[in-house]
Amino acid sequence: MSIVLITGGAGFIGSHVASALLARGHEVRVLDSLIEQVHGGSRPARLAPEADFIAGDIRDADTVARALRGVDKVVHLAAEVGVGQSMYAIERYVSVNELGTAVLFQQLIERPVQRVVTASSMSIYGEGLYRRSDGGLAESVERIEARPGAWDPRDADGAALVPVATPEWKRPALASVYALGKYAQERLTLTVCGAYGMEGVALRLFNVYGPGQALSNPYTGVLAIFASRLLNRRPPLVFEDGAQRRDFVHVSDVAEAFAVALEHEKAPGQVFNIGSGEHRTISEVGTLLAQAMGSPLMPEITGKTRSGDIRHCFADISRAERELGFRPRQDFAAGLAELAEWVARQEAVDRADEARRELEARGLVA
Repeated sequence: MSIVLITGGAGFIGSHVASALLARGHEVRVLDSLIEQVHGGSRPARLAPEADFIAGDIRDADTVARALRGVDKVVHLAAEVGVGQSMYAIERYVSVNELGTAVLFQQLIERPVQRVVTASSMSIYGEGLYRRSDGGLAESVERIEARPGAWDPRDADGAALVPVATPEWKRPALASVYALGKYAQERLTLTVCGAYGMEGVALRLFNVYGPGQALSNPYTGVLAIFASRLLNRRPPLVFEDGAQRRDFVHVSDVAEAFAVALEHEKAPGQVFNIGSGEHRTISEVGTLLAQAMGSPLMPEITGKTRSGDIRHCFADISRAERELGFRPRQDFAAGLAELAEWVARQEAVDRADEARRELEARGLVA
């Protein structure tokens, strides 16, 4: 079996990937900076004790070189995460996500590995794919003005557009600094690996949820933010009218996707959507989570929009199904119940209002 380095491997997704790889017989090494916003500055208990751990910054060439010694494959997860925060913490996001990835590949030129699998994001699509009233597809959709009564994109004639599952061939529409960085990460992976005889794969992750999320990080996944609010007896805050649609995929399915992408012969050189293949409204998800947590609180609809937000985007996972045999297994209701059970044993600082004030102060919420 292989020795696998997971950058950002102490995080929510990374720790699950580590466990999945260890279960398959791989040796796992983790490189993580343990930033305060996500980890509280210490190695999380959820990271398997068998994983060899190196505390360090992905932008530090010497640390990355040390982490790569003897490694056969790499899972690259190290990144700052959060669309909203990326729009004002620009230098930090570009530095970690783009420069950090460049440092990794600079070192990989000297210490090549067999395969690199990088975590990309559904955020690179901007708006998802839509169908026009004439039956044709619209892949370059932008909301000219997002406001009450006009949240959904329309075509040039003002006719309604119907959201459909978004495939990998849809052209990117990079609507945030975070999206720019994730696209740079996936292109660096495919470009540099191709040039130096390594195998590169990029997984475009949709909305990942499950036990182990950073509940006190107000820029993490929406379900973790909602759970933190409910745990502190506050209603989930939902932007716009709550009818925007997303694909929520359980972290166990995502971990399995990384394990398969590291090994499958058809994976190299490709990009794959990793989602559940289902979609739900944000308001519906907030209500279902409250019910799973036994809370009477319903989502609070703010009627406001954030800069960089999109209306609808959910995954077409047919390529991953066809090429990798990827099949999401976790039922959403069961996944929410598991999340609620885990959250009930946690403590969380609700910083959602603080995050909203940060965005409002910079004119990023309207």
